[in-house]
Amino acid sequence: MELNVLYEDDFTLVVNKPSGYEVHPSERGQRGTLAHGVAAYYEMTGQDVRIRHIHRIDKETTGPVLYAKNEFAHYQYDKAMREKEIERIYLALAEGELAQDRGTINLPIGQDRHHSTRRRVSETGDPAVTHYETVERFEGYTLVRLRLETGRTHQIRVHLAAIGHPLAGDGLYGGKRTVISRQALHGERLIWPHPWTGERLSVRAPLPADFEAALAKLRAGE
Repeated sequence: MELNVLYEDDFTLVVNKPSGYEVHPSERGQRGTLAHGVAAYYEMTGQDVRIRHIHRIDKETTGPVLYAKNEFAHYQYDKAMREKEIERIYLALAEGELAQDRGTINLPIGQDRHHSTRRRVSETGDPAVTHYETVERFEGYTLVRLRLETGRTHQIRVHLAAIGHPLAGDGLYGGKRTVISRQALHGERLIWPHPWTGERLSVRAPLPADFEAALAKLRAGE
């Protein structure tokens, strides 16, 4: 795996995750995850560092993943996550045309009892808050920028489906694969405090080719 490193120093590694890779193994003996790629990168660059991811993104989602390179950074980043000081901004292509230019989805999310990998809006679920703004409207689709206030599993996917605008390509939550063959969700920016200096750092990950192609198709009215 060729790693796309967006940022690196003695405390931190930020990698742009491609679609199709899990952040870490979900079962024994699993190979070919982003964690394996990062381990190989550390080995190739002569760094004796443990794999410590700070957050996860779904297998099909693209964008920045933050790693701590030592115990101190790991502690500081875990604390920053709890205190909501690490900001993740996403771009999503939602089905249908969102009427509002901006809004907040505040709906608790819990496990779907009938489907082990699915989540759903549930009164007994964990609090989940997503802020969104409309970037561009197309016929039948809307490009949306989203900021997570909480980090529930599948949060953006569940929230957009719950308001009747599932992600394009997201078969698990009702999206169709007409313009893109996977869920159209991309981590656009990651903003975090440096664990030692406290300085606010930020990286931007370029849109992947298949997402760009879907937008080009929509802009051309195809």
